[in-house]
Order: sequence, then C-alpha cells, then structure tokens
Amino acid sequence: MEDLLYLLPDHPTPEDFSDADAAVTRLEELYAQSVAHLTHAFNEALAKGRPATRIRACYPEVRLTVTSFGAIDSRLSFGHVSQPGTYSTTITRPDLFRQYLIQQLGLLIQNHGVPVRIGISETPIPVHFAVAGNAELSVPQEGVLDFPLRDVFDVPDLATTNDDIVNGMLSRFADGSAPLAPFTAQRVDYSLARLAHYTATDPSHFQNHVLFTNYQFYVDEFEAYARAALGDPASGYTAFVATGNQEITTPGGVIQTFARLPQMPTYHLKRADGQGITLVNIGVGPSNAKTATDHIAVLRPHAWLMVGHCAGLRNTQALGDFVLAHAYLREDHVLDDDLPVWVPIPALAEIQIALEDAVEAVTQLEGYELKRIMRTGTVATIDNRNWELRDQSGPVRRLSQSRAVALDMESATIAANGFRFRVPYGTLLCVSDKPLHGELKLPGMASAFYKTQVSRHLLIGVRAMESLREMPVSRIHSRKLRSFEETAFL
Repeated sequence: MEDLLYLLPDHPTPEDFSDADAAVTRLEELYAQSVAHLTHAFNEALAKGRPATRIRACYPEVRLTVTSFGAIDSRLSFGHVSQPGTYSTTITRPDLFRQYLIQQLGLLIQNHGVPVRIGISETPIPVHFAVAGNAELSVPQEGVLDFPLRDVFDVPDLATTNDDIVNGMLSRFADGSAPLAPFTAQRVDYSLARLAHYTATDPSHFQNHVLFTNYQFYVDEFEAYARAALGDPASGYTAFVATGNQEITTPGGVIQTFARLPQMPTYHLKRADGQGITLVNIGVGPSNAKTATDHIAVLRPHAWLMVGHCAGLRNTQALGDFVLAHAYLREDHVLDDDLPVWVPIPALAEIQIALEDAVEAVTQLEGYELKRIMRTGTVATIDNRNWELRDQSGPVRRLSQSRAVALDMESATIAANGFRFRVPYGTLLCVSDKPLHGELKLPGMASAFYKTQVSRHLLIGVRAMESLREMPVSRIHSRKLRSFEETAFL
C-alpha cells in the first residue's frame, strides 16, 4: 500500500492479545477510527467538493501464528487450525459480531496457547460500506458529484468480493497467510447491505435460528405465535421485528401494513442473547433461495430450516402430510458453478431428530402412527414451476429413479448452500398438491388445507429451532460440514 498517496487515519501499531474480549474491543476501536475517518472526509467532499488528496481507511484484521503440530480436541469442528503457519482475516462490524468474535478468538487462544495479533490490514473499506450505517448519509449516483467518486474514495471491488474461501478455491492470500475465516470483510459488508435491501430489516435483528418459507400464510402464523410469546415472560422472547424495522415488545403492539413489501419479507422473534428465531419469506424459486442464503450465511447462524409447501409424488400421500427430507435431488441449477451436483448433501442427525421430535410433539403421534402423516425420503428441487406441462417421460423417470417423495423449488438450494457455507440445515415440507395423481394446486382444493395445516407446520419449525437452541454449539455444527482444509472460524 502506498501510504504517501492517501490520507490515512492514525492507527496504533499491531498488538498481541491473549484475552479475546480485549482483542475484540481493539477491533471495535480500529474499525470505528477507520469509519470515522471516511465519514468525515465524505461529508467534507459533499460540502466543499473534491478533496486535495485521495482518502483511504482499511479494515482491521486478526492474525494468528501457530508453530506447533500440537494435538487439539478432535471433537471440535472449529476453533483451531490444522497445521503450523500464519492465518489472517479482515474484520468488519465487530460491534455486530462481538459475541461471535469473542467465541472464535477465545477458542484459538485456548486451543493453541498463543495470542492473536490485532492491527490494521491493507484492505481498503469502500466508502459505500463505511457510511451504510449512517441514516443521514447516502452515496450519490455516479455523475451527481462534480468529481468521480472512485478518483478519491475506494469503492466496492468485485474482484475481491467473492466466495473463493468457502468454495475451496483460495488457500493463501497474497501475503502468504491462510484464511482464518470463511468470509473476508468486504464479502461480509456486501451481504449486510444486500440483506437490508432485500428484507427491509437491519442485519442486527437477525437471530441465530432461521426459518425459510415460500408462502405468506406462514408469516401470519409466525406473527401470531410471536405475539403470544411476548405475553409470556417465561418464553424468553423480548421483541418482534417486522418489515421496516418495526419493533414491538408487547402482544398488543401495532405493526403497520405496507402496501409494497420487500422482495423477501423478514420477521424476527428476538431474544436478548440473539438465540431467537428469524422467518424469511423467500417466495417461490431457487434463485430467491440462493440469494437469501448467500447473504444470511455471513451472519453465521446456528441452523436454518425450510418449512414450506411441496408437491407429493406418491399416491399414498394426502394433502397436508409432512415430508422430512433425508436426501436431495438437485435440479435447481443455481448452485452448479459453486457446488457440483456430484457433491452429496448429507442429512444432519441433530437436525433430523429435532424436526421429527417436533412433529411428534405437535401432532401427538409417534412411532408407527407417525407414518400416517409423515414420510422421510428424497426431496427433488427444480427450477421450472410449470414442469408438469413438459413431456413427462424424462422428469417422471428421474423422480422415480431417485425415489423422490416430494418436489419443490427451494429445499435443495437451501440445503446445498447450508452445506457450502457450513450452516446446519434441514427441511420439513407439507404436501399441498399431487400433480402426478390428478390433484393440482387449485384455489378451491387448497383452501381447507391452508386453514388447518399451516399453523401446525409453522409451530413444528419453531419447536425444532427451540430444541436446537438447547444444544451446545459444538454439537450442532457437525464435523460433516467441515473439509480437511478448513478455516478456524465457524
């Protein structure tokens, strides 16, 4: 970095920390200094015109140097590195990720018996991301200012904002260090901005347990559940946040209805420790499913589950039956370039058990009787909503050969991205039509189903998440999701 060409903030020299809390506090200080530097310069440029020099501030970073092959606890899927070397990662929004960073850095210090070094990196913070949290500032469109913005400030760089780390395409940075975390700071900032845009809620509201659905009916039930929970002090829930960051803390709180909803309306039933539940209505289709999970992944949730509607493929199924996915037939294609279709997407025991136990608890059925309303099996995910209108010989044969019991347009995408991003995943669907057996999804046919089953289905998803919340994080984050060349951060 050519310091003489830029006006830079005056940061302290890098320092070693053996206390994770203190290390994160330093990260917060460094980040705040960088953002303040950029914000002040940007305000000056808006008021007075082009600055006399270029302006730059960089992300803080964490560095870890390990010199021993000393054994670590092999039961842990994260919190350690596999071999000696220097590891690094840039950090953004340490205030938002404080507890996560304390956990990750604490494990590294404990497991390797060495300090972490906190300093400033050579990766510039794009001015768009620096001012994103300031409601009074916004970056104008190109041409509004009397000078090109990129002549003075750093702007987002797509060449360095990618998924090369999680996709296993990057093993060393330019300085020779290995990645310490699955995402760089620019990649995280990019997703935080996208989340606010697509969901119309601030990323700070997102909870560690995320439900995805493909119908508005589930949103209505989730709000009803949330209001009841807020009326029960024993529930542990403290607030409910709806579109537009509308937050209520009592059952009777008023939430305004918007005439135009965002692309993926999102709702948060919050707990003080962040262990509440977020519900995202991704709508229909694998593209939305990928978009949502691409960005939520940077928040490092403890689990995400799909609870939506599907087509039942067996004549023995009835409308309203449940399907617990234990395998996926991927014909959604949106992840083919990131995760080849030959990569298996395993079922995760902890998630499967939590979902089945939740079905039993809500339906009051168990064992052999549970088979009357629920099947486990392969879920096929496709990218063509009107697949029924095409020649059936090919699709039906593949569905039969795969032993698929249900078909939808989102579940395999969500599961595959969970696998790719090391986020525990699962799927529980509800049969809303049976196109191969003459029962198409028509308004009159489906209305009774919607009224009777949606409430139970949503409650099952919530109960499953509440069960997973009680498990240790080290148990939920299965080693099945980690490769033999893995980042230390979760």
